[in-house]
Amino acid sequence: MLITCVKKSFVDNFLNLIFASSIRIPYFKQGLDVESSAKITKSVREQDVIAKWHIVDADGKTLGRLASQVAFLIRGKHKPDFTPHVDCGDFVIVINAAKIKVKGKREEQKEYFHYTGYPGGDRYRSFKDLVKSKPEEIIELAVRGMLPKNTLGRKMGKKLKVYAGAEHPHAAQEPKEFILNYSAE
Repeated sequence: MLITCVKKSFVDNFLNLIFASSIRIPYFKQGLDVESSAKITKSVREQDVIAKWHIVDADGKTLGRLASQVAFLIRGKHKPDFTPHVDCGDFVIVINAAKIKVKGKREEQKEYFHYTGYPGGDRYRSFKDLVKSKPEEIIELAVRGMLPKNTLGRKMGKKLKVYAGAEHPHAAQEPKEFILNYSAE
């Protein structure tokens, strides 16, 4: 056993002496610590995520601008430890969904499509009719369209709570008011 160790060290020294200039020696052979020079990206685990609650007032806000910022919060991209494959977002409550606005002629022209799965099962609903009957669904559809299209996106979509009026049943969660980053015209 002792002889083999001596032979290995002799061979290593011999190779280093002869081929040092022509062969590139790997870091682990040179005795350098690779771990200390590498930068490691931290990935948050699902059990380490602390979800906060935000409340957004949709009164007079533009639909797409509101939906993009709500999706940003639900996804968790505002957090420094954002991880794309983990649900690290916050809960969002949207109130006054019935007072949402759209620009231009979209109020008359915008339609929502649904297919029942049967032949001839195309169903269209206009924006005007949907505001009167189910104003919550307008914001839910807009935000869910901006989330990932997979099981993680469906799980994130459940963190959105939309209400037509100003009242909501989530006072126990102590939501903080979130101010949107744009000015409504």
